[in-house]
Amino acid sequence: MLKIEPGTIPTPQLHGYLLGAVAPRPIALASTVDESGNPNLSPFSFFNVFSANPPIAIFSPARRGRNNTTKDTFENVKRTREVVINVVNHDLVQQASLSSTEYATGVNEFVKAGLTPISSDLVKPHRVQESPVQLECKVRDVVELGNEGGAGNLVICEVVMMHIDENVLGEDGKIDQHKIDLVGRLGKNWYVRGSGEALFEVEKPIKNLGVGVDAIPNHIRNSYILSGNDLGKLGNVETIPDPLEPENASAEVRHIFRQHADGMERREALHHYAKELLEKNQVLEAWNVLLTDKLNRI
Repeated sequence: MLKIEPGTIPTPQLHGYLLGAVAPRPIALASTVDESGNPNLSPFSFFNVFSANPPIAIFSPARRGRNNTTKDTFENVKRTREVVINVVNHDLVQQASLSSTEYATGVNEFVKAGLTPISSDLVKPHRVQESPVQLECKVRDVVELGNEGGAGNLVICEVVMMHIDENVLGEDGKIDQHKIDLVGRLGKNWYVRGSGEALFEVEKPIKNLGVGVDAIPNHIRNSYILSGNDLGKLGNVETIPDPLEPENASAEVRHIFRQHADGMERREALHHYAKELLEKNQVLEAWNVLLTDKLNRI
C-alpha cells in the first residue's frame, strides 16, 4: 500500500488523490448574488446533504490552490446568506462545467453557460431552469477550515424551498433515478452517469437482522469463487435455509452432479452457478445450490 502523510506532498497532489478516491461526488451548481444583486453561478463537487429535519445541505467553495484567493460564491454567501443549489444531471453537465470558468468578477455565468435564470420564491438568487431539482437555501453558517490555498469553506445551508421537475418522478411519486439521470464527479476530468446499466440495488439490512458472514459455513465462506459482495448477500438473510432434499434439487444442480463425479470439481461448478444466481439477486436459490455442496449424490 502507498502511504501518504498529508503535509509531506504538495497540496495539488494530495488534492488529486483525494478527488480520485472519494468519488463519485454529487455536484452543486450554486447560484448566488452579491450585495448589489449581481448574479454568480458556479459548480462545486464538495457537496452533499446531511440532515432531513431540518433539511441541511453543505457545499465547500475552497480557496484556490494556486494563489490562495477565494471565489465569488464564497464571498457572496458570507455577505448575503442566501444560495440556490441546483442539482446537475447529464443534460446539464457540459454547461455546468463551462460555468466553472474563472471569469472576472461581475461576468454573468448564466449568460456564458447559456442557462436560464428563473426567480426563486424565498431567496434572491435565481434558480437554473434547466436543473431538475432546485433547492432554495438560507445560509446558517460558513465554517472556514483554513487560510492556506486548498482550504475548504463549509457553507451550511438550510433548504427553505425545494423545486422538483415532475418529469423526473416515477409512478410512485418519488424521484426515478433513471429519469433524473444525475452525474457525479470523479478524479481528473472524469465524471460518472447515474443511470442505465450503471445502477444496481443493494437491499438495506435494516429490513432484517442478517446472520452475517461469520455464520456462513466454512466451505462456503472460504470459497475462492465467491467474492466479498457475494458473501455479503448470503449473510443478509435472517436464517440460513435448510438444505433441500435431493429429489427437490433444480435441474441445473442435477446436471452438475451428473457431469462432475469428482467432489472438488462439483463444488467449483456449484459455486460458479451460485455466483450467477447471486448476480441476479436470487439469494435463496443460491443458498439452495451451495447447501447441496456436501451431498454425495442427487
